[in-house]
Amino acid sequence: MSPQILLYTGGGAVLLGLGAALVILLSSTSQPTGVARSLALIQHDFRTQEVARNELGLGDRLEGFLFGMTRRLATKLSPGGAAKRLTKMLDVAGNPPAWALERVFAVKGALLIISGALGLTFAGGLTLGGVAAGVGLGAVGFYLPDLLIYNAGVKRQDGLRRGLADALDMLTVCVEAGQAFDGALQQVAKSVTGPVAGEFSRVLQEIQIGRSRGAAFQSMSQRTSVPEVKTFVTSLVQADRLGLPIGAVLREQALQMRLVRRQRAEEKAQKVPIKILFPMLLCVFPAMFIVIVGPGAIRVMSSFANF
Repeated sequence: MSPQILLYTGGGAVLLGLGAALVILLSSTSQPTGVARSLALIQHDFRTQEVARNELGLGDRLEGFLFGMTRRLATKLSPGGAAKRLTKMLDVAGNPPAWALERVFAVKGALLIISGALGLTFAGGLTLGGVAAGVGLGAVGFYLPDLLIYNAGVKRQDGLRRGLADALDMLTVCVEAGQAFDGALQQVAKSVTGPVAGEFSRVLQEIQIGRSRGAAFQSMSQRTSVPEVKTFVTSLVQADRLGLPIGAVLREQALQMRLVRRQRAEEKAQKVPIKILFPMLLCVFPAMFIVIVGPGAIRVMSSFANF
């Protein structure tokens, strides 16, 4: 080995050692030691995200990182006002515990990536058809959670519409029996099942934390799209403001709800003949024609075949 190479090697080693010593010195002096370090730890304001990150395992941290990435992707691709629209849809659906707003965005981003990759893979790769299939399936996966939330909201509103009349009957009986209105609400929330019980329980919780009765019922009206609920809330709020007897108002609303439910049942019954017309034309009548006309047609064909 030549002396010049040895000189260069030694100089590089010396520079590397000086750099390492400088890094160690800076890192050691930037952190307090002893009592100063203990005081710094006491005065340090730990954030919830930092504590949760330190306590989570590797798999949970990786899952949180991936969900955060897909949530940011879905947030960037969503149009303006998408968060407000999804919040309204979640309110209508009853705010399921497993469907927080952040999780919905994370699932939308994950489904966008997965469905887009599947469409691109099974439709020919990086071709025009593959890219079109990937974009189409990606859009379907991106808007699939919105469709599921909307479907859950429609089912919940239908259950709320069907159970409101019975809940109002029980509420009217409790109030006319001498029970306070809040106690009657609590009794109805414990006795009935379905979305009505959940809405009445939430109204009671909002009243208990300090909201007025009118504001709590107005929030209930905003969380639903059922016209009967909005009519009931409007009548109740007006009676509370004007000082009208709540029992008479509830009895009138209960009679009105039963009338509306009867009219809706009659409407559905009148729609049945129209709904079964096309299944009968496409499925029942062809089978009947085959059974009735088939043997005669076979005999006619046999008779003509003998000539």
